[in-house]
Amino acid sequence: MSNLPEYLLDRVFDALREMVWRAWTDPELLSSWYARGETIIHKFDLKPGGLGLNEMRWRDNSDRRKIVFQEVAPHEKLVWHHSSSDSDWNIIANPMMPDWPRVILTIVTLEHMGAKTKVRLTWEPFEATDAEIACFAGAVDNMSGGWESGYVIMDEMFVELQAVNT
Repeated sequence: MSNLPEYLLDRVFDALREMVWRAWTDPELLSSWYARGETIIHKFDLKPGGLGLNEMRWRDNSDRRKIVFQEVAPHEKLVWHHSSSDSDWNIIANPMMPDWPRVILTIVTLEHMGAKTKVRLTWEPFEATDAEIACFAGAVDNMSGGWESGYVIMDEMFVELQAVNT
C-alpha cells in the first residue's frame, strides 16, 4: 500500500464481465463513453508497453491523453500510466491544471458477480512532485462526476448490446 492520495470508484454493472471488458478495451465502445464531448482514439495497442493515444474534443477545446499499458489481464485487470500530452504525444503538464500529476497510475479491475460485474477504478499519482500530490489530493472529492457520467453512458450501452445479442 502507498501513502499517496488515492481515488477509488467501485461500480456494479448489470452486464457480464466479458461485455464490461469490451467496453474498456474496444476502441469503438471506449470512445462512446470515455469522456464528455467527442473522444477520438488515435491508437490503442492493448498490451504491456503498448500505447493508447486519445483526444477529447468539446466546443473549441481539445485535450490529448497518452496511455502506456503496464498490465493487461483479459477480463480481469488493466493497469496503465495516464498523462496529458501535446500534439506530438509528448507528456506535458495538464494545460488546465499545471500542478496536476504528469503521470497517473490507473488500475481497473473487473470482478465476476454472476450476470453482473463489479468494476474498481483506482487512480494514484505516479512519480509525482509534492505540488502534484497536493493538487491530486485536493481534487479527489470531485473526481466522481466525470467517471459517473461515463458509467451512465456505459449502462445504456450494455442495455443496447444485450438487446442485440438476444
